Amino acid sequence: MSKVMTLNLDAKQMADGTFLITGKESYEHPIDTEELARILFAWDEKSYYGTFIQKTDEGLVLSAKEAFTLFSNPKWLSHVTYSFSDTYQEYNQTAQLIHRSLANRAIIPDLLQWRKGRPGWKLKEQDVALPSYASLWLSLLLEEMMFGEGEVARAWEQLQSHFPALTMTGEELSPHLREQEWLQSIGWLPDLTPFRTCLQITEAEDTFGDWSLQYYLQDREKPDQLFMIEPSYFTVEGGSLADIPEAWREHWSRFLNDLQKCKEILPWYAARETGSTPLTQLNNEQAWLFLTSSSLQLVQAGIHVFLPAWWEQVRRIKPRLKAKVSSSVGTSRQSFLGISQVMDFEWKLALGPVELSEDEFESLLKQKQRLMKIRGHWVQLTPDLFQQLQETLKKNRGKQHLSLRDVMKLHLTATPEGQDADTLLDTDEPYSLSVEVELNKQLLDLMTQLQGMTSIPLSPQPATFRGTLRKYQLEGSSWLLFLRRFGLGACLADDMGLGKTVQFITYLLQLKENQETQTPSLLICPTSVIGNWQKELERFAPTLNVYIHYGNHRKKREAFLPAVDGTDLVITSYALSHLDEQELSGIQWNTICLDEAQNIKNAYTKQASAVRDLRAHHHIALTGTPIENRLTELWSIFDFLNPGYLGSLGEFNQRFVIPIERDQNKELIAQVQRLIQPFLLRRVKTDPSIQLDLPEKNEQKEYVPLTAEQGALYETTIQEMFARVENSTAMERRGLILTTLTRLKQLCDHPALILNEVTTADDVQRSHKLERLLELIGDIRHKGERCLIFTQYIAMGSMLQRILTREGYGPVFFLNGSTKKEKRDEMIELFQDSTLTDQERGAIFILSLRAGGTGLNLTEANHVIHLDRWWNPAVENQATDRAHRIGQKRNVHVYKFISLGTIEERIDEMIDRKQSLSQQIVGNSENWITELTNTELRELFTLRHDWMDTRG
Repeated sequence: MSKVMTLNLDAKQMADGTFLITGKESYEHPIDTEELARILFAWDEKSYYGTFIQKTDEGLVLSAKEAFTLFSNPKWLSHVTYSFSDTYQEYNQTAQLIHRSLANRAIIPDLLQWRKGRPGWKLKEQDVALPSYASLWLSLLLEEMMFGEGEVARAWEQLQSHFPALTMTGEELSPHLREQEWLQSIGWLPDLTPFRTCLQITEAEDTFGDWSLQYYLQDREKPDQLFMIEPSYFTVEGGSLADIPEAWREHWSRFLNDLQKCKEILPWYAARETGSTPLTQLNNEQAWLFLTSSSLQLVQAGIHVFLPAWWEQVRRIKPRLKAKVSSSVGTSRQSFLGISQVMDFEWKLALGPVELSEDEFESLLKQKQRLMKIRGHWVQLTPDLFQQLQETLKKNRGKQHLSLRDVMKLHLTATPEGQDADTLLDTDEPYSLSVEVELNKQLLDLMTQLQGMTSIPLSPQPATFRGTLRKYQLEGSSWLLFLRRFGLGACLADDMGLGKTVQFITYLLQLKENQETQTPSLLICPTSVIGNWQKELERFAPTLNVYIHYGNHRKKREAFLPAVDGTDLVITSYALSHLDEQELSGIQWNTICLDEAQNIKNAYTKQASAVRDLRAHHHIALTGTPIENRLTELWSIFDFLNPGYLGSLGEFNQRFVIPIERDQNKELIAQVQRLIQPFLLRRVKTDPSIQLDLPEKNEQKEYVPLTAEQGALYETTIQEMFARVENSTAMERRGLILTTLTRLKQLCDHPALILNEVTTADDVQRSHKLERLLELIGDIRHKGERCLIFTQYIAMGSMLQRILTREGYGPVFFLNGSTKKEKRDEMIELFQDSTLTDQERGAIFILSLRAGGTGLNLTEANHVIHLDRWWNPAVENQATDRAHRIGQKRNVHVYKFISLGTIEERIDEMIDRKQSLSQQIVGNSENWITELTNTELRELFTLRHDWMDTRG
């Protein structure tokens, strides 16, 4: 601004404590808020010279701290003349007063504000009366400083660690505390009283006896010295107390004040005469009230309480309802016929070390005592527990059966072995009645076998299997057979390349040898791997009669059943499981096996519903990634394997998904792990017991900058998003962010992808990624080696195929979701045929990540290139394992391309820093990005220019 202007300023404090600053030029024309911010904060680096100040149509909205900075230490521009309204000048004077008070440490906590639920402050001594708004301003200012960053925040944190009472606000503060006592309790003022007032309650001999209550004074310097206060002393005024140390007598009013608090807090005084001495004998009900509530109120009021040593344990013991399974169950193989098999049980109530039969705790209900001494142990029976017991008895009266599903869930979600059997609750939480199961020996043996592979009997390798199985593979097929015995579904989730295919083939051969194949088994898999299954079955199990239900000429309606009659295995695709539901649902299959079972991860699709509706004696799922992005995917797979085991999807969401994905609740993660572990077998290549002796896998990141063109398009894309995101609905915002994310990732590959252009020979120079890729492929081919290139985008795959063919690297194969099965099989067979020349079989195989990332064996390649990142390590590793698997004889080199300064680099840094929840149960997806604030989005998306190629 070159001209001199006059700026008239006004201010108003809003109800929430923020300040609205407005300005006019020459008292007439309102000034633009952007310009107003630039003028008032021209020297303020923290707000980036006004850029980060909140702006509305009315004016600037300042936090308490921003307003304090503006009013207490204004920095004016020399070429602007300023004038102020009366209100603005008043705020300026108040800010100066607050500034002096802070500098002189003349502030104290305001108990009234603390009682209202938040820290508040006031001036210690005021020469002038503060306006009504000043206290709120001071409190909000200090709150910003204490809970932000810097010296004040560190000092406040240290103060709280020394004086925990500072953290108590609202109802946590006793209404009986006076201000001076409170300031002493939080360490603001010293407490010079040489003693503390204490109460001690002593237990009765039995349930119906009297408890005693005794008052003491405790020496602050020597806490082991206690002076008993007799009832006759309760009204004495100091000097005549011969048994009390002389130095204490001048403080006797403190004890009398504490005694008055006791009368206000202890509920039985309300019915007694005014001035009566405190009660020293309590009945059972009064003792329970003292232990559960009055004692806590006394402590909050500054009075110490001594309780029986056993009370802390008793009050925290969680009541447990035990279902004791009858000993006759599980004695024969026929006792288990699947997850819905029922068994007899009887109820027992466990209260710590005490166990009661149903008749015994019915008798307790009639006594209606809060504290009871049973078999030498005190137990607490709360009103909530009484109600839960009555409801449980009413609900379950006459019910004498539990299903195997119920038994397993109760057993697996109980307190893990090695922890205290008496589960303890947070002391502020009400009692809740949990239900546990007490297993008989046969069931306990079964659970032990299900939770550990070592005790599962090993089946011999079938005589008809062509080849030699590794030990872990034979263990896997034996595990599948073991779960089949009890009608329990199984998820074989071995790492990619460990041979899930041969383990299932072995299982089928074992069924045939054991004459358990009255009807065919059904294998459902992605279209891209049908040919792979066909070849593997021919290779390892030529005796199995296999029928491929696929293609335009597949048998339909009446012709289907005769076609599959007498076969051992029918193979079909996920798409046909829905389209041919009528044909497939007409058979009670021997076994239904889902290969790449993550294809039914979305429980709401027609495809997933059709698969779950198919009937079979046994269900098996094969997958290297049982959970890719969401915990609900696990539910979908397990609802196919063992219907109902994890409850309904709604119940599973409420109990596990929401708290785990929101808070990463470790206790719930452990519960889910225990629930799924008996039905999920997961081995990884690095497990020493596997002894794969695979070649090494070397990973490296290829960092490349953007070209100037890419950088300009990147900036434009981000600006367009932020221009629209402010005024979008929540749903529109998510869609806009995900769309922008895709465009940015495509842009990092090549600008032609978002400009919808067809590349020419010169277009390689428009993307440094593409330039570096060509250099890398040149090195690979110079050594006579082969590579796989993964990309998420079909357009990028097609571009690469054209460019690499033009560069003389042909034939270059490209497999994506639209590739026909026959073409897929032909490309894979050619690529893997080591008897052909490179010109005949191809040395470069481009694959879309979704279509080619699973189920393929491409061990002739020993280089894997991830051109654009999926940002899910499990999915990327699964794709890499197309080459790094059994059959690979050379070291595998993996290259992950990352565009410097972009969102690709930031996400990669976050993945490296943060341990993924997928390594525990769930995985990562891009959806979390949509939940970030606009500030966080700017930090994540903004291009770092220091890495951008600025050449023309």
